[in-house]
Amino acid sequence: MMTVNEVSKLTGVSVRTLQYYDKIGLLHPAEYTESGYRLYNEANLERLQQILLFRELEFSLKEISAIIDSPDFDKDRALEQQIQLLTLKREHLDNLITFARGIQLGGKNIMDFTPFDTEKIDEYAKQAKEKWGQTEAYKEFSDKSKGRSKETDNAIASGLMMIFADFGKIREQDPAAPQAQELVKRLQSYITEHYYTCTPEILNSLGQMYGAGGEFTANIDAAGGSGTAVFAQKAIAIYCAK
Repeated sequence: MMTVNEVSKLTGVSVRTLQYYDKIGLLHPAEYTESGYRLYNEANLERLQQILLFRELEFSLKEISAIIDSPDFDKDRALEQQIQLLTLKREHLDNLITFARGIQLGGKNIMDFTPFDTEKIDEYAKQAKEKWGQTEAYKEFSDKSKGRSKETDNAIASGLMMIFADFGKIREQDPAAPQAQELVKRLQSYITEHYYTCTPEILNSLGQMYGAGGEFTANIDAAGGSGTAVFAQKAIAIYCAK
């Protein structure tokens, strides 16, 4: 586990930014100490890398949250885009360095501004956004979240965690029991109302993500107690198999 200060020193992301990411639900720590200090694990750092990756692609924080929390998220595809974008940026910087040295030696036309052109980078970033925004779930989320305040977003996220807290209260029961299945139905309806249409296929994918470890599992277990995420996963699988 790493403290927020250690994560800040390691990543270059300010403590204030990490605290803000926690506040808006983009990056919750794995746990909090009794004194309220944030502690981060490897899964948190992996998610932070994904966030910074999309920041390089100039996505908004709300867009990043929708993408990396989507069952359609493909980390390998995202990494390929990041490598391509960094390569373009490196070429751009190399051109600027060569241009600046030319000015220093007095051999450059003062009317030449082509090295400052970022059109190639901008076009790639635009294409990347279009690719990530083409899923129906993402489009629907964008429409539903448009114009929502941060307070509303936080309240919706809290409401979702309350459902998982209720899962936690019955996590020692049979996941096929009526009470557990009713909670799954409630979860599906909540996601559909506030995020995107949660089809059985999407719900099942989400359930697998919930119990797969990492950020999702940690957050759900923090809300409902250890084992809640796996319990919810099993209840969802049973519900979707009907």
